[in-house]
Amino acid sequence: MCPKYEAAADILGKKWTGLIIRVMLGGPKRFKEIKEQIPEMSDKMLTDRMKELESLSIVKRTVYPEMPVRIEYELTPKGRELQPVIESIQSWGEHWM
Repeated sequence: MCPKYEAAADILGKKWTGLIIRVMLGGPKRFKEIKEQIPEMSDKMLTDRMKELESLSIVKRTVYPEMPVRIEYELTPKGRELQPVIESIQSWGEHWM
């Protein structure tokens, strides 16, 4: 098996990751906005997944020095390139699930 394919499948195959990326395709979001769109996911799981996606340079975290502090997450160019993959999975799911 190709190690690059395996690594990509491992990332997208983790629970919640595909949904997070799908939500993020809509543009920059705050933690609360992501959580509202995926209410079944715990705060801890969302935090863990966001940290992982940030470490993989799929998501960028921006801290705005306001009062109170505002933090936004957005897909990097690397993350945005997942759009056709996510849309293909959506299309397949609508057809076969």
